[in-house]
Amino acid sequence: MLEQIAHTLLNTVKDVMPIAVILFGFQLLVLRRPVPHFRQVAMGFLYVLIGLAFFLEGLELALFPLGKLMAAQLTDPTLLFGKELSLHAAAVDWMAYGWVYLFALAIGFSTTIAEPSLLAVAIKVNEVSGGGIGVWGLRVAVAVGVAIGIALGVFRIITGSPLHWYIIAGYAVVVIQTIFAPRAIVALAYDSGGVTTSTVTVPLVTALGLGLASTVPGRSPVLDGFGLIAFASLFPIISVIAYAQLAEWLARRRSR
Repeated sequence: MLEQIAHTLLNTVKDVMPIAVILFGFQLLVLRRPVPHFRQVAMGFLYVLIGLAFFLEGLELALFPLGKLMAAQLTDPTLLFGKELSLHAAAVDWMAYGWVYLFALAIGFSTTIAEPSLLAVAIKVNEVSGGGIGVWGLRVAVAVGVAIGIALGVFRIITGSPLHWYIIAGYAVVVIQTIFAPRAIVALAYDSGGVTTSTVTVPLVTALGLGLASTVPGRSPVLDGFGLIAFASLFPIISVIAYAQLAEWLARRRSR
């Protein structure tokens, strides 16, 4: 295990080194100024390297296998139907996968609430807006969007329906919402779709999608296993804009 961690740490150093070269290179060669608090910054980079190495190793040891295991157990015909049925029967009865949809909702909501990048954005938005946009309000709105998106993506995997129709319809809704949404929330809503696909959400969601595509009869991990991240990026935009529109409507109603 120590050898594997050391190998992962070496690969992490190789991945992070270009970022460090660009940052320090611009600071020293373009701006021609010393790096402020260099010792603190160097220590921070060291912490990032160690943390990323342990995180990537943890993905391989725990999160990816756990996601695949949960998908395999939730799609077991014995659990779904109470008895062993043919693969064809398990494949066509999409309504029997209720526990899978519920698990997708729960895992999408919980991983988004725990997402560090979303917390950082929510805190900054709260500061810039002077408290007008609450930290928890934004986090819950984004988490609801991710939960719905992943559940719908799981439905797509189980039914085998085309991915592009969901994406086209989703962005059509986003365009219509953008026309009527408050201007102050539009940019934040679009950014919210990006911050959800980060360190916590992506590994579990990817493992869930690949696990489902590997265990649901008639599905291919290559063709059907991917695409949940697209749902997790799209639907938070819809939910955040809807949250802002609802808040604006309630404010107008109170003022009347």
